Amino acid sequence: MSITPLILSTWSFGLKANAAAWEVLSAGGSALDAVERGATVIELDPELASVGIGGDPNAEGVMELDGAISDGRTGRVGSVVGLRRVATPTAVARRVMERTPHLMLAGEGAQQFAWSQGFREQDLLTDRARLRWLEWRARRAPGGPEGHDTVGLIARDASGGLAAACTTSGVSWKLPGRVSDSALVGCGLYADNEVGAAVATGLGEVIARVCGSFLIVERMRGGASPQAACEEAVRRIVKMNPSHADHGVPIRASFLAMGRDGEVGAASVRPGFQYAICRNGTHELLDGKAALRES
Repeated sequence: MSITPLILSTWSFGLKANAAAWEVLSAGGSALDAVERGATVIELDPELASVGIGGDPNAEGVMELDGAISDGRTGRVGSVVGLRRVATPTAVARRVMERTPHLMLAGEGAQQFAWSQGFREQDLLTDRARLRWLEWRARRAPGGPEGHDTVGLIARDASGGLAAACTTSGVSWKLPGRVSDSALVGCGLYADNEVGAAVATGLGEVIARVCGSFLIVERMRGGASPQAACEEAVRRIVKMNPSHADHGVPIRASFLAMGRDGEVGAASVRPGFQYAICRNGTHELLDGKAALRES
């Protein structure tokens, strides 16, 4: 039976990620290679304020990146958190998965490992991001998070293999050392060839509390559609946060899911979540279903 390669990515910049990932899949490449390629393109784009180079720094003006990759064939995952001076956490996370016995490396250890693997040391803070940080520092006390439009990708290759990746520079002006959901297996991403895959974007703390991506895949394992599973994860977040805020920050969380058969789901706590889909080289930008209305 012929299997149609398929790619999903969060947000409008997912179109760019999908285009890069499609180059891999259309050449017969694996889903794992495709999500890494798509994530890397976004990480290296200095115009984006929430991922990789050009992302917003922490409260001290230092860039710390989180990223992870999940192989649905093997169940293996690699991740890095608090990675400094290396622009491509997804690629480093894959090296952790494939070349170490570990699942996650953090901080200085992640940085030293990346350099040992030949990744280039570089300054990740652009002039534009530095200016945003200086403007924020002049008006707010440290620790007030803003923004969380991370990129999550799911791909299915021609053999039916599934993979997911999630990468972020974290919420703007976060406390140093803060870890996002993006690099936590079962929270920001999860892939299982027997069932499907899911990724998340939004305020990491609320996503992690419900183990959002794992919840979605397990609901699909029990027979739910990807759409119903995504909506269940959103409902749990809303129920857990009846004020629709967390420490004064409006809760925002969105999920994408793909079943092993290629069925797709997308849901969000609030309106405005868009996702990109690519089937056989045809690219679309669609709206996810929202649970709340903006006041």
